[in-house]
Amino acid sequence: MMQSMAFRKAKNYLMTFLMLAATAAVLIPLGLIFYHIVKMGVSSLSLDFFIHIPKPTGEAGGGMANGMAGSLIMIGMASLIGLPIGIFGAIYLAEYGGSKVSTSIRFAADVLSGTPSIITGMVAYTLLVVPMKGFSALAGSVALAMIMIPIVLRTTEEQLKMVPGSLREASLALGVPLWRTSLKVTLRSALSGVLTGILLAIARVAGETAPLLFTALGNSFWSKKVTEPMAAIPLQIFNFAIAPYEDWHRLAWAGALVLVSMMFCLSLTARYFGRSRHSE
Repeated sequence: MMQSMAFRKAKNYLMTFLMLAATAAVLIPLGLIFYHIVKMGVSSLSLDFFIHIPKPTGEAGGGMANGMAGSLIMIGMASLIGLPIGIFGAIYLAEYGGSKVSTSIRFAADVLSGTPSIITGMVAYTLLVVPMKGFSALAGSVALAMIMIPIVLRTTEEQLKMVPGSLREASLALGVPLWRTSLKVTLRSALSGVLTGILLAIARVAGETAPLLFTALGNSFWSKKVTEPMAAIPLQIFNFAIAPYEDWHRLAWAGALVLVSMMFCLSLTARYFGRSRHSE
């Protein structure tokens, strides 16, 4: 009996150690990445970085103001395209989830979610850049929207499924139409979870570079039209990182710090809405 108890304790200690080691294997590289980005990028951050565009080759200073503005524009346009499709598609799946069409939509969303982003960029290039005969922020926004749609659709569907069926039944029993029940009752009840999925989707596309290389291309100046090439933070980080100029390398590290900080804040906000959803 004593040997059996000692064996159980030893096995418990071993499994605890293995779980802690696995946790450290995840956290240590992440911590090193954050530490290195902060170490290399914080010294290059200044007011000029946020209000100026990149300087010509050989001139010190400059910033990524046009890249930050371009990222916000393209993410905003992608949200206008992708969020309604994802949310309304999720409502359809939640209400008519047993049909063959719903099964096909889920399968297509899962396949699209697992498709490499560079393939999405190539598709957007074929569908928009070639017919329009030029790179544009619009094409970049469509490429980002294609990445957002499956994420929003699947997360929103799961949140809608968690809404008690009694709420739907009570609304329908009062004579409320199904479409209004879905929007006013079901969707509103799952709003915090839906917001979590939206923020995660935005955080995902905010750092995408490959689709924008095929669509938005990038721009060293301010872009006034969405039908023209436009700068974005990931594109500028890529271009500056592969350039042979030390000043551009410093700007790339600063841009990486800003981008990671933005994604970190979005992830924290998503977790906040997720926790508030589970605490209700």
